[in-house]
Amino acid sequence: MHLRMSFSIAVAGAFVLAPTTPEPVAAQGAPGGVDELVEWEVEWGGRTRDPSVSPDGTIWFVGQAGNYVARFDPADESFRRYEIEEGANPHTVIVDEDGYGWYAGNRNATITRVHPETGELRVFPTGEARDPHTMVFDGEGGIWFTSQQSNRVGHIDMATGEYRLVTPHDNDRARPYGIVLDDEGHPWVSLFGEDEVVRIHPESLEITRFNKAQEESRGRRLEVLNDGFVWSVDEPHGILARIEIATGEVTRYPMPGGQDSRPYAITKDDRGVLWISETGPEKQLVAFDPASESFIAVHQVSNNIRHMAFDEERGAIWFGTDSNYLGRVLTRPSSQ
Repeated sequence: MHLRMSFSIAVAGAFVLAPTTPEPVAAQGAPGGVDELVEWEVEWGGRTRDPSVSPDGTIWFVGQAGNYVARFDPADESFRRYEIEEGANPHTVIVDEDGYGWYAGNRNATITRVHPETGELRVFPTGEARDPHTMVFDGEGGIWFTSQQSNRVGHIDMATGEYRLVTPHDNDRARPYGIVLDDEGHPWVSLFGEDEVVRIHPESLEITRFNKAQEESRGRRLEVLNDGFVWSVDEPHGILARIEIATGEVTRYPMPGGQDSRPYAITKDDRGVLWISETGPEKQLVAFDPASESFIAVHQVSNNIRHMAFDEERGAIWFGTDSNYLGRVLTRPSSQ
């Protein structure tokens, strides 16, 4: 049996910050909020993380420390576990349009496809990228991925397994971490070991560099809204940063949890609202509206959130926590 945890959500918990304001200021009647926040306990433990939404509405996720891939059906709240290669310790799983799961073997230099019904595995080696980390589909039959400790960003053909690798920085400890694609197919990568975000040309692999919030900024993940800005978290300084692509100008927004909030994961919903996890003393999920430049919701969660996925069809954000819960936030009333 799986314990279900429900949290009562109100729209009232909101903050507005001017770019140069050091402390959050309470707002009146801010838009936003969520319809529901629920967490389900995962019985296998293993550091539940990095969910991905399948076309059928089921949710895939990994147990990195438990060395498994699993799928959750919100309709009946059932779980299915897939056994995988020993020692893979998957970091991320993403689901393609045919419902196949693809996981990054963080400890065995592979990217592997999982058949959703049979569990059959098809394994693709990644060579010098010995620790595949975060992945994203390119929409053209390939996957872009980061390899943090190997200081590589890679692209793999999902049909043939052929791959290309690029070194995003001269510093071998640059630690390429989060990766997202813009509307033009450019991968954007956050370098956790540097105060930079890089954009990679998908064909030439040419790299363009952008500074983060300040010197010694360190951010694991990022998001692109395709409006001329890229957004990055600054973990040690408790900052959400907006980088203007045309000029490189950076605007900083202090997080609601303050300097010690340690922002980590970031994703966007279909309204263009950004959702950011705070992993400091308070474990929180907060929402930021770029249009009003304000934080519009703050919600408590069970533990650290390290990655999130948005289900546009159902208006749901999915996450895993370090205390082995799989969570869902509904950004609009459920149609289920």
